[in-house]
Order: sequence, then C-alpha cells, then structure tokens
Amino acid sequence: MDLGIAGKRALVTGSSAGLGEAIARLLAAEGGAVVVHGRDAARAEKVATAIGAAGVALGDLSTDAGADAVAEAAGDVDILVNNAGAYDHLGWADSTPKDWTAMYEANVVSAVRMIHRCVPTMRERGWGRVVQIGGGLAIQPLAMQPHYTATLAARHNLAVSLARELAGTGVTSNVVSPGAILVGSVRDLLTEIAPAHGWGTSWEEIERAAARDLVPNDIGRLGRPEEIAAAVGYLVSPAAAYVSGATIRVDGGTIRSVH
Repeated sequence: MDLGIAGKRALVTGSSAGLGEAIARLLAAEGGAVVVHGRDAARAEKVATAIGAAGVALGDLSTDAGADAVAEAAGDVDILVNNAGAYDHLGWADSTPKDWTAMYEANVVSAVRMIHRCVPTMRERGWGRVVQIGGGLAIQPLAMQPHYTATLAARHNLAVSLARELAGTGVTSNVVSPGAILVGSVRDLLTEIAPAHGWGTSWEEIERAAARDLVPNDIGRLGRPEEIAAAVGYLVSPAAAYVSGATIRVDGGTIRSVH
C-alpha cells in the first residue's frame, strides 16, 4: 500500500517493543522518517536499526525533563503517535491514590506533554496527525485495573477535545482502540495461566480458549500488532483527512456497543 506519508517525520512513543514497534515499522516501510522512542537505549537502537529509522529519542515521558529530551531529539514532527504507557494488575483493594496518580502521569499527562511539544509546529505548517492508542476498556471497564481503565477513558476524551481545538488547522486528532493484542508479554501470561483454566497445552488451543473466556470476540483469536499498525497507518495518511475526533476499534468485536 502507499499511505502517502513518504518524507513525513513521525514520532511513535513507546516504540522499542510491542505495538509501538509494529507501528513504527509500518510507518518506516511506507517511507516515513520515523523516530523510535523508548527508555532503554539498546532496545530503541535495535528497533531503529532494524526498520531504518530516522533517529532515536530517549526519555521518560512521565516527567517534564524526559519529555523535553524526547521532543528535542525528535525535532519537528508531522505525525505523533502517543502509544507509550503503563499498566499493572491491581484492583480496587490494592491500588492506592499514589498508584492512581502514577498511572495518570504515565498514560495521560505523558501524552499531553508530547502534544504540547509537537502540535504547535504542525499547526504552523498546516498539516499534522495525532493518534492516541486507547482501548476498549475505556468504555467497558472491568472491576480490575480501575486506575488503568480510567486513564484509557481520559486518552479517548482528550483526543476528541484536541480535535475540536484543531478544527480548521489541517491537523487531526483521533484514537485507535485495540482489543487484546498478541505481544510477547501477553503470550507469556496466557501460557502461564493456561493450566489453571484447562486451556490445553498448544498455543493454538490456549489462544482460542483465552479469546473465548477472557476477551470474547467475533473472530475467535487475539489481534496482531500489525493490525493495530494498519489502523494507525490509515489515520495518519491523507486518505483520513476527513476523519476527526474518531475512535477506530480494532478488537475483533470485543466491545459490544453501537457508540
């Protein structure tokens, strides 16, 4: 495919592994000048070398200093994909106010920091794309991970508010909302808990059972990082110029909602 982004400079936060790496890989393959972001230099450099990235930006986006360092290394970008974030498996009983604050800093304020640093130059040039990586739990939260799901809702909300702010500027703001995606950590977790659930021994059996019992969807499997990257690719392309404040769900039909 030709997304029409050749030469566009793109910063994908949290792109030294997982979803972010897949997004960075696709944008680079489409001719984008991609800046790989991470906190571990070796991991970020490895991805950057593999995909032929334009550069590497290192820093902890949950701090102003880290965001400053990343913005300086990235330079003036045309595309900002806010993918970086954190999650844990705490519930209401063991997630303290301090945990809530830390999660909000990592998943929401980090994105705001990069918007503040990257979007003004997009507006000046009259073209830009901002994409938040959200999640279906933003609108259908579970009892577990209340602080994490609340940050997803905030990411969805801020993207729409930003779209209203950017009306008429040539810069758009949208959300890609993944379901359960097969990255290394997810496969390891499901394999570990499979015996207790009687999900079988082969990965094919485990994936089908997990998709049935944990994240029921219409496709019967987990998503792949490349499928999330494809949705991001569409939103950052000129073909999506008429898409504003939208959420594209890539979840196999996990979220049962018409909204």
